[in-house]
Amino acid sequence: MNKNRLEAFSDGVLAIIITIMVLELHTPKEPSWAGVAAILPTLFTYLLSFVYVGIYWNNHHHMIHLASRVNGAILWANLHLLFWLSLFPFTTRWMDESGFLQVPVLLYGINLLCAAIAYFILERRLIAVQGRDGALARAVGKDWKGKASPLIYLLGIALTFVQPLLGVAAFTVVALIWLVPDRRVEQFVVKAHEESAG
Repeated sequence: MNKNRLEAFSDGVLAIIITIMVLELHTPKEPSWAGVAAILPTLFTYLLSFVYVGIYWNNHHHMIHLASRVNGAILWANLHLLFWLSLFPFTTRWMDESGFLQVPVLLYGINLLCAAIAYFILERRLIAVQGRDGALARAVGKDWKGKASPLIYLLGIALTFVQPLLGVAAFTVVALIWLVPDRRVEQFVVKAHEESAG
């Protein structure tokens, strides 16, 4: 199957997710700095989820670029990932509207954890088709960030029972870890692009 269709569909879904999230932003009730201060928690939750969607979009692009081909199992694994990502606007909005209460923050953390698991499944399916010696498997390597992220999500979920903002802090740490680009993966993407062009 043509992997370009999978990537184009995924890009469209992620763009819609960001659009839905930004539509949840409302102007301050009063035109003053106090009004801006009142919506800072909303802006923070939007920024955090926007960064997460951006991270998934970036890594998904690199992963699909390194994939040789896709099959039915990969299509379903990709839909599984998109399902969890499509819940970001809902869990983001609920966490914000609740004022970071325990259950909404827990649900947000579970959403992040499930998206990470779904991404891992998609990655494994792509590697299974390409083989352990393929470009994607070599680019991923030991994938310490991919292995550490679910553990930090679980820690954040546990911390939410103590203090929800501690959970949010843990989820923010994962986003910051992924904001640092993996140069090794980018090098494999550039090499693969040069090989296909040559």
